[in-house]
Amino acid sequence: MPRPTLHLTVGLPGVGKTTEARRIAARDHLLRLTPDEWMAPLFGHSDAAGRRDILEGRFIWVAHEVLAGGSSVVLDFGCWSPEERWAVAAVAAVAGAEYRLVHLELPEAERRARAARRWVEAPDTTFEMTDAHHDHYLASFVPPTPAERAGGPPPAPPAPCEAWLEWASQRWPTLPRLDTPPARSPDPDR
Repeated sequence: MPRPTLHLTVGLPGVGKTTEARRIAARDHLLRLTPDEWMAPLFGHSDAAGRRDILEGRFIWVAHEVLAGGSSVVLDFGCWSPEERWAVAAVAAVAGAEYRLVHLELPEAERRARAARRWVEAPDTTFEMTDAHHDHYLASFVPPTPAERAGGPPPAPPAPCEAWLEWASQRWPTLPRLDTPPARSPDPDR
């Protein structure tokens, strides 16, 4: 029986992450979790006062549960920092799953044009992005290194965290610590 896989789409807005995530999900008949499809319907905005981190944390937890149950999943997140990507890889590992990083990129002018076109054609799936937004995104994104894309050994997590799963629970506060046993209920009948 093959091990389940966590597929993580990585890249800036407009590079085709969601299209690729849909393709993987359809091809392999698996769950796809795309925050952009939830943020606008739930909150009317792509971030809505930090709620995106709340939603992403729960999606990562759902992905962990799906993987631990033996099925594969696609997280369509972007994950602009190597720390986020190493943390997601650790979630896959603790669930006994494979991890596949799917990095997508396009020439910058084409990426911006695609993001603008998506806003015009399907505004319910995205949000309007100005040149200032794009400039900020480009400056914030750290592309995966060749070693990271090859699945090399993870570096140590940022201090003061001792493990990537600890860092993940700090980065996404709604993600419970997956490397510690759950608290036992004080009720003996539970």
